[in-house]
Amino acid sequence: MPLRVIFMGTPDFSVPTLRAIAEAGHEIAAVYTQPPRAAGRRGLELTPSPVQREAERLALDVRTPASLKSEAEQQAFAGLQADVAVVVAYGLLLPKAVLDAPRLGCLNGHASLLPRWRGAAPIQRAIMAGDSETGMMVMKMEEGLDTGPVAMVEKVAIAPDMTAGELHDRLMVRGASLMVEALAQLGINCLTFTQQATAGVTYARKIDKSKTRVDWTRPSGEVHNHIRGLSPFPGAWCEVDIGGRMERLKLLRSTLSDGVGESGGILDDRLTVACGTGAVRLVEVQRAGGKPAAAQEFLRGAKIEKGTKLT
Repeated sequence: MPLRVIFMGTPDFSVPTLRAIAEAGHEIAAVYTQPPRAAGRRGLELTPSPVQREAERLALDVRTPASLKSEAEQQAFAGLQADVAVVVAYGLLLPKAVLDAPRLGCLNGHASLLPRWRGAAPIQRAIMAGDSETGMMVMKMEEGLDTGPVAMVEKVAIAPDMTAGELHDRLMVRGASLMVEALAQLGINCLTFTQQATAGVTYARKIDKSKTRVDWTRPSGEVHNHIRGLSPFPGAWCEVDIGGRMERLKLLRSTLSDGVGESGGILDDRLTVACGTGAVRLVEVQRAGGKPAAAQEFLRGAKIEKGTKLT
């Protein structure tokens, strides 16, 4: 049974779900997304979100309030008379009046196995913690942070060298199909919910860019997870002397390796770097202002010798 849906989302991660809901034949009453942000070299151009661009392509009504706290915004939301709101990485707080407005409530597509990794950065945090699996969940939203009962789950394995970007792309596709399945069950009154466990709660804090620098004194496993968990954005980084000048080097891909040496020291001609214990081999890096490059390509231009210290 087709439903009248309000969709709420902002980044690329949300787009496949919006598209899938439209293709499934549901009526999309409106699309809510965050307002256009300043972008471009000088920060003067206002750039619409990926969800806004997709909604406009689909000729849908787009709304971009900076907040939903005002009574006028809440009345406008309620006036859409939606059966359900679908929320995927919207990025704004939903007040109780908004949560209560749709006839069947608000469903959230969340990229973790709740109650593990509630919050803003579940994909990055799962990899940075060395988790071997994560998943997508469809849950009913409450006022608490990702505390609502869960309706559907799909688990996804995290491979040892998988980056946050790769996991992001896999989960956003899985999440789209899972949400469409949930709406189909909701439309025939067959969607059931289970309360989250009270044990095992963890919080996926927003990534602080000031803490993205690599600490080579940590064990190799932690360094590797730090690099891949922050790839491609915001990116783990270090500094290296290239031709007598210290340059910032973004680290995009790595793998665990063998080797012993001073922390941060390059052990061979393949960009194997010693850690507090063990070593990692850098597979893909990016110089400031440059493009991502395989390690061997980077070394042809940088001429970094064995024994050079990364800091």
